[in-house]
Amino acid sequence: MSHPAFDQDWDVVIIGTGIGGGTAGRALAEAGLRVLFLEQGAEGFRREETPLDMSTPHRAARLARGAFPDPMRLTLNGRTEQRFPYAGSGVGGSSAYYAAALERPAPHDLDDGATRPHPTGGWPVSFAVFEPYFSRAATLYRLSGTDDPLSQAERLPLRTPPEMSRGEASLLADLERAGLHPYRLNTAIEGGPDCRFCIGHKCPRPCKMDGRSAGVEPALATGRAACVTGAEVLHLETDGARITALTLRHEGQVHRLTPPRVVLAGGAFASPRLLLASRSEAAPTGIGNARDQVGRHLMFHLNEMIALWPRRHASGDGPARSLAFRDLYHDPEDRFGLVQSMGLRADYGQILQYLDQVLERQGLGRFRRLTRPVAALGAWALGRGYIFVGLLEDPGLPENRVRFDPKEPEALVVDYTMSEALLARRKAFRRALKKRLRGTRRLLLSPAPELNYGHACGTLRFGSDPATSALTPECRPHGIDNLWVSDASFMPSAMGVNPSLTIAANALRVADLILEDRR
Repeated sequence: MSHPAFDQDWDVVIIGTGIGGGTAGRALAEAGLRVLFLEQGAEGFRREETPLDMSTPHRAARLARGAFPDPMRLTLNGRTEQRFPYAGSGVGGSSAYYAAALERPAPHDLDDGATRPHPTGGWPVSFAVFEPYFSRAATLYRLSGTDDPLSQAERLPLRTPPEMSRGEASLLADLERAGLHPYRLNTAIEGGPDCRFCIGHKCPRPCKMDGRSAGVEPALATGRAACVTGAEVLHLETDGARITALTLRHEGQVHRLTPPRVVLAGGAFASPRLLLASRSEAAPTGIGNARDQVGRHLMFHLNEMIALWPRRHASGDGPARSLAFRDLYHDPEDRFGLVQSMGLRADYGQILQYLDQVLERQGLGRFRRLTRPVAALGAWALGRGYIFVGLLEDPGLPENRVRFDPKEPEALVVDYTMSEALLARRKAFRRALKKRLRGTRRLLLSPAPELNYGHACGTLRFGSDPATSALTPECRPHGIDNLWVSDASFMPSAMGVNPSLTIAANALRVADLILEDRR
């Protein structure tokens, strides 16, 4: 027996329920459209507090637990390995587990300028067009924090952040003494006396705003939306100009739907894979892929992990994710990203791990037994600190991509190579961090380049030229009228900040474009 939603007429079908799909679906449902969400993961229980499990190998178990179901055949710098991407699958998608930092980019992240030229020549849609959508998204996601003191953009509608712990207050003073301009990180966690600051696992209450709590659930509350979980979309059909139907599998049965409009929001891995797999006589290399642009320009951020200890051994186990600074991000000499606290504490374990990694890289792993007393001494001398991460933007190279393997049509095949230019910029970033953090008690924790797999983006970049982009500026595949993309894959550059707020802002923009199209 089929799901009753498959027998109804819908104005829009949205594939995926993360920030992109949930935000767009909410905006469309609140505007009066009938919206059907299709989610391949499980619904889960609203009160569950499970972490994102990266170890379970079985597909059904991963789907049941909210993890991305398929392994990634990753060729990284010429070496092939199999690993699971750091991505969720369930209502809310990856955002159900995210750390909820929603930082607005600066104009130089999107716009080309004489003093700060953009590596891609600039986005096809300017910062000025995006700016009201950033504000709308900040309101929807109930962002709290303070404004970046170095920014010249309009202020965001931010809520008052929770009170800092004594340790973070002491560290903020240390950063100011070093000549930096710290501010309170913009997060979608409301805080409060009972808040658990659910970072890395599902929040059992609606105080963390994500694709579920800020998107799907408000959409369902309108009475004009439905969500079918366990619905795996297999194929999109096209006549060359429109999506004419989609095929999905639900509870062991295959169904065919013919919606007038489709929004693809499966994420930077799943969305291009579906388009590449949707091959037919009208689309022999996949939908929107006539110029071989689908799946290309994959980007992550490089993470630069830093441990910072306050000068004063200030105690306090309150929130550890409330500080950021953008001094290197605004530096006109290079496009370095913001530095933000991660919600993790720096103690004996982090020092020990760092020392072990250093020895392994130098071929001295046999001396690892000596690192334990050194780490213990360091933890005693330094006290308990905080882990920060600096984000380094990587270029969207066409050879870094999600590929389609006809021999394994359901496989997720990913190629990524760190360019020499990126590695040189990483060295410069580390030098700049050491210089700007002079006078603070700090330790750089990333001896080797580290990709942020949770920030995958760019595999369906939007642009005006079909020869170098997969989507139009309206986020439709070139030549396809009734299909839009609202996830992280649309981005032509990774920016120097977390992508979540930009995804939400673009999803609201896509919703407006769909409403204009309907009118």
